[in-house]
Amino acid sequence: MRALERHGFKRLIVRTHAELDLTDQGRVREFFAQERPEFVFLAAAKVGGILANDTYPADFIQQNLAIESNVLHESWRCGAKRLIFLGSSCIYPRDCPQPIREEYLLTGPLEPTNQAYAIAKIAGIEMCAAYNSQHGTRYLCVMPSNLYGSGDNFDLMTSHVLPALVRKAHEAKTRGESKVVAWGTGRPRRELLSSDDLAEACVRLMKTDWEEVVASTPSPRLPLLNIGTGDDISIAELMKLVCDTVGFTGRIEWDHSKPDGTPRKLLDVSRMSSLGWRAKTPLSEGIEAVYRAYLDTEATA
Repeated sequence: MRALERHGFKRLIVRTHAELDLTDQGRVREFFAQERPEFVFLAAAKVGGILANDTYPADFIQQNLAIESNVLHESWRCGAKRLIFLGSSCIYPRDCPQPIREEYLLTGPLEPTNQAYAIAKIAGIEMCAAYNSQHGTRYLCVMPSNLYGSGDNFDLMTSHVLPALVRKAHEAKTRGESKVVAWGTGRPRRELLSSDDLAEACVRLMKTDWEEVVASTPSPRLPLLNIGTGDDISIAELMKLVCDTVGFTGRIEWDHSKPDGTPRKLLDVSRMSSLGWRAKTPLSEGIEAVYRAYLDTEATA
């Protein structure tokens, strides 16, 4: 929303989850028949970190399949000109060569802890390709790296890595504890991208000539582009940066009984770079922004 408004777009059609449940086929059909949007950004999804994915796999696969099926189909029915479907880097094999190119999709086993979610997102990619092939739609799939930003989720049960580490460090600091405990070994590496950078990339892609976009994807049968920074960091290094930002001076302890997840997920972003786009937000600034967002959340709780 912020990115579209910055680019001067006025006729924005949005609904909150409370206003429109995208898993409800009938309500989604009514919405598209009434509003008939020309350009669709499908960012809605059932999402979460390792714990949530591993605990509720049925919810993750069922809800995401329903959202994708309803929105992609009704976008075609109402004649939408373009659609961008947001996925996740977890669609790629667990032990993928690094950096991960778009062509590596379906070349190996997935990470077990988020397999249900990944399969749902892979189905969405295949659905976009199928509708493009059969119906001539212009559906593009973008795969972002780990995201963070304002409005983030800080629930330790369902949050992603950076907001979870920020909350843990802050709580350890405010309680005057001598240590903070984080999951796993700290060895996995993650690529972190500001949600505002991702939004700018998506708006840019929607404004770019379709033929130019397609020429940048692996093939018409794989309308897929990675979006990331091209750099990654170990979870241990990230935790140190978070503690420095929060002001926690105690020691960091790693709970080896908890899963690490995928060892590494560094995206090859050369295709997006060829379109003239690069991420702008330094990670240090991003962590500071997430911490400010957390403090704001605490102040209004």
